[in-house]
Amino acid sequence: MPDPMAGMPPRYLRTPEAARFLGLSGRTLEKHRTYGTGPRYRKIGGRVVYALDDLQSWVSTGAKQSTSDPGIGTVFPAKRIVSAAPAHGTAGQRRS
Repeated sequence: MPDPMAGMPPRYLRTPEAARFLGLSGRTLEKHRTYGTGPRYRKIGGRVVYALDDLQSWVSTGAKQSTSDPGIGTVFPAKRIVSAAPAHGTAGQRRS
């Protein structure tokens, strides 16, 4: 049976639709966007949209076969990721 979507342009979802597709709340998806832990998105005319392929790819990143399977990646929670930067940086210091 031929794919009815073949030849159609990619389908884009707004935040509420994308959140429902992922089984998340809209607010959680917004947090993922803010923290850089979520799926790729696009801004079109000030509106945030998600391509279905990007949503499915992000979810697939967390795919595992068992609890001991390291998988191909990790889908992080919607929290700020703290980098291991030194506490006392040298930025802005002058050298003599």
